[in-house]
Amino acid sequence: MEFNPDSDPVDFEFSSERSVDCPYCGELFSVVLDHSVDHQEYIEDCYVCCRPIQFQVTVLGDGQVSVVARSENEC
Repeated sequence: MEFNPDSDPVDFEFSSERSVDCPYCGELFSVVLDHSVDHQEYIEDCYVCCRPIQFQVTVLGDGQVSVVARSENEC
């Protein structure tokens, strides 16, 4: 099936944009968060210094979204 942006609306109810600081270079940048999963962990490179950032995203019971961004050496 081919994606057609005119007929396939994006459901923004399950996503949001959040600004985070890179744990390496300190640069502030935006990431899009997926709210459709209660808890997820993934790695995304910093858009400035290209180092891997470990993200932990949790949707809390009241609908708030918790985001933790760590360097790969942090526990």
